[in-house]
Amino acid sequence: MSLEIVTLADPAYGSSAQILPGFGFNCFRFTANAAGQPIEVLWAEPGFESGGKRPSGSGIPILFPFPGRIAGTTLEYEGRKYALDAGDGRGNAIHGFVLNRPWRVIEQSPQRVVGQFHASVDDAKLRGAWPGDFRITVAYELVGNSLALDALLENPDDAPLPMGFGVHPYFRVPLCAGAGANAEAAARCVLRVPAAEYWELAEMIATGRKLAASVRGPLATGIAFGESRFDDVFTSLAFDGDWCESTIADPTSGRTLRIAFDRGFRECVVYNPPHREAICIEPYTCVPGAIEMSRRGIDAGLRILASGESLAARVKIEIA
Repeated sequence: MSLEIVTLADPAYGSSAQILPGFGFNCFRFTANAAGQPIEVLWAEPGFESGGKRPSGSGIPILFPFPGRIAGTTLEYEGRKYALDAGDGRGNAIHGFVLNRPWRVIEQSPQRVVGQFHASVDDAKLRGAWPGDFRITVAYELVGNSLALDALLENPDDAPLPMGFGVHPYFRVPLCAGAGANAEAAARCVLRVPAAEYWELAEMIATGRKLAASVRGPLATGIAFGESRFDDVFTSLAFDGDWCESTIADPTSGRTLRIAFDRGFRECVVYNPPHREAICIEPYTCVPGAIEMSRRGIDAGLRILASGESLAARVKIEIA
């Protein structure tokens, strides 16, 4: 299988990014330039660009109209039932519908590309899989060693749209080039996510109970990658103005990766993939399973867009 690759480049810096419009509009490669050294910021499975690999396991998977898991394979909403596919190996639906489907490129320039997926236009059978039609537009823009992702989430239907959105970037550790990229250097990298609480999980489904984030380790002040064992949904995030910033600091190279997201988001999943070559820091607009939690009277961040309403959200990734 051969997929089109859209390449963004900033010649003044020597940075680049590569996106797969035909496979979830996934940005699977972001190469920064640090003092003449190419730094691969994102982790992707070898051969991911073929389109035959796990869509949620590399690069920046885009999760919509729900991020994370929904318990089981049946969604109940407003008296109707919707059949979903199991996708997590545990019998649960996971990560929405757009991360493995072809998107349309609607705008492109050397440093910016915009893609769109509209359910009723791009995969009409999805109209029976979710309570309403939905449209997502994502722009990637590369400036120097900074990559921005801007998302516009829209309800083009006549009926209200329950929705959640997330991005699932895989960040390589350590932030080294060439021979410096080793397990010892990775173990010394320090992760920081400014969260005060996390959602308790049972069989990977949120129970609705929040606990102190410190129970999972000193993530808010910094925890060594070698000591981290996360697959958790953090909340009560600290914002500085309109932005919440998390970091990965690499003492071996002296470099820091910053991921900042705006107030369109309110949760952050942190996940250690089993291969231990990357860490995922994933901003979400809601808790996974937010529809069910909302039915129980729990504020889980569920957004219900009225007809014609939209939500914008932004993520910035930068190597310093």
